[in-house]
Amino acid sequence: MRFNGLVIVAAMAALSACGGGDRASTDTSAAAPAGGATPGPATGAAQAAVTGAWHEVSMLGDEKGYRYQPTALTIKQGDGVRWVMVSGPPHNVVFENVPDGARAQLSANMPNQLTELSSPMMLNPDEKYEMSFSGVKPGKYDYICQPHLANNMRGSITVQ
Repeated sequence: MRFNGLVIVAAMAALSACGGGDRASTDTSAAAPAGGATPGPATGAAQAAVTGAWHEVSMLGDEKGYRYQPTALTIKQGDGVRWVMVSGPPHNVVFENVPDGARAQLSANMPNQLTELSSPMMLNPDEKYEMSFSGVKPGKYDYICQPHLANNMRGSITVQ
């Protein structure tokens, strides 16, 4: 499994080197948009700033297995979620089974997407990925860690 992780990391590094253009930063955390909303990634929706509380989810891979902690989180519309890479990289957040009508705003609120509804890979301890759930429809949002899907690394966020 460790070898597969290295292959994935090497492939991601090679791919990111090919298509980056003149990016000024590789930070995977979301900055609060100045003055409110900013255009989202080709969805027609605008990124909405966090207006509520922040919640933190640890990304872990150790002798107990690969997991998000907490696995399930209930938040209010407008809150933000911060995923922190703790151990067992690489990790990411990929949303699946998104409630009807929620895809555009969820996507707009996800900065630096690797692919649609997919965060960048986090490789280093204390690396963070942050996003807002402002403007996101109430409902349950399931997500996975793509590199550790075979290890059943899954989580969910219920927006009230």
